[in-house]
Amino acid sequence: MNSVLTQFSSGIASVSERVLSAVVQIRNGRAGAGTGTIWQSDGLIVTNAHVVSNRRVSQGALTVQLADGREFTPRLLAIDPEADLAVLRIDAHDLPTIELGSSQQLKPGQLVFAFGFPWGVAGGATSGVVIGVGAQVGDMVSPRNEWVAASLHLRPGHSGGPMVDADGRLIGINTLMNGPDVGAAVPVDVAKRFVKEAYTKWQQAQPQPTPQPSGGRIVHV
Repeated sequence: MNSVLTQFSSGIASVSERVLSAVVQIRNGRAGAGTGTIWQSDGLIVTNAHVVSNRRVSQGALTVQLADGREFTPRLLAIDPEADLAVLRIDAHDLPTIELGSSQQLKPGQLVFAFGFPWGVAGGATSGVVIGVGAQVGDMVSPRNEWVAASLHLRPGHSGGPMVDADGRLIGINTLMNGPDVGAAVPVDVAKRFVKEAYTKWQQAQPQPTPQPSGGRIVHV
């Protein structure tokens, strides 16, 4: 029995180490504001809308700190207060990421973990099991939003961080507590759609290269 528990504990520690490398702390010029999840290695970060806001970003007070200690001033690419999601971008490359899972495949009783900076503490992790997924989970009723509800304790500072399954795959973005024993996350499938739309619009808004003359001809690139 001890061997089984030791192997389980070692496996969870390995998952935690891998996930935490892709977790960032987001500050808003005061105490720690919350957490972000590195979505793409080229500097795309997903967090909650309530962690960031246009007011804070316009004041230049928002900073992102990576697990290796580097700090960046992010650009806000998209924000949706209703879905409580936001996409940031930092000027960094080759960043660690978390494998994306599927919230549609989650089953009640499945083990999950949530990571972030509760009360500003680095590496804060909590665990529990899935209660349900959808727009109506227990007394959580939201006709416009879906949730992953789990029996774990989220704290101020967990917001925007990753909720992962036992294999370390991202299944949600930590968002809120519903009572003392239920933590809720935006399902990763919802976040996928939001990020795809936001990133596509951002790319389309980028200035196009200016045509350069070459041998008396105009070459379009």
